[in-house]
Amino acid sequence: MKIAVIGASGFVGRHVLRVLARAEDVEVIAASRRAASDDWLPAGIRHVVLDIATPSPDDFSKLGQPDVVVHLAWHGLPNYQARHHFESELDVQYRFLRGLIDAGLPSLLCAGTCFEYGMQSGELHESLPTNPGNPYGFAKDALRRELEFLRDSSRFQLTWARLFYMHGEGQAPSSLYSQFIAAGARGDKVFRMSGGEQLRDYLHVSQVAEALATLACKPTDAGIVNVCAGHPTSVRALVEGWLATHPWPMTLALGHYPYPAYEPMAFWGSSAKLARLLENS
Repeated sequence: MKIAVIGASGFVGRHVLRVLARAEDVEVIAASRRAASDDWLPAGIRHVVLDIATPSPDDFSKLGQPDVVVHLAWHGLPNYQARHHFESELDVQYRFLRGLIDAGLPSLLCAGTCFEYGMQSGELHESLPTNPGNPYGFAKDALRRELEFLRDSSRFQLTWARLFYMHGEGQAPSSLYSQFIAAGARGDKVFRMSGGEQLRDYLHVSQVAEALATLACKPTDAGIVNVCAGHPTSVRALVEGWLATHPWPMTLALGHYPYPAYEPMAFWGSSAKLARLLENS
């Protein structure tokens, strides 16, 4: 089996590569815009330089005509509010993926986002209608719809992995986890954050990578799948858990930052469909 990972040098991509590198009977191809380096490319995995903004008719051949593409590339993150996501990135993404499908790609596993649900609270199921409230969520939701229309007229399998909140090594410097680690490394006595009462659905990025790799190795036309823990965790409890595992004499300055206006106070994903798919795999 041959699996290509697009966006392989990114936060999620490099963790997916590590999992797939251990899989039996799987040939892995890593694709990214920049040249490969030892800090993220496992030994023995072939690398291809590929810029999805300038697609080529032979991109599918460059990737070795894989059985599955795990598509994780998206430019412009973590600025979720930028109009760039729907003014230019959406078209770039669709043209690139359409080219792979027209060339014969059998199966696509594409990363979505929980922001597609918008300002809905409580437990979020895949069957809920989407109502994105920021440009990034809107563009991702539009891409999913475009691919579903394309699937109606083309023979390919589509799994839309709707990612919830993640944390772990390699995350963007602006993320809560990276800010916490940087503060501890500097020896800060106080870590400034919001009130921390928001309820979110958190998974360590290694768990997300395990789920994506398993879905890729057993390709199905699964449609939308929440990739999430399936239960709520407060931001405060999450950070307190990090603090408990690090020997830093740092206290939390709760309430220093306001709560973000682009997401509800309490939401988490239903993981029932993901659990069924992983069990069957």
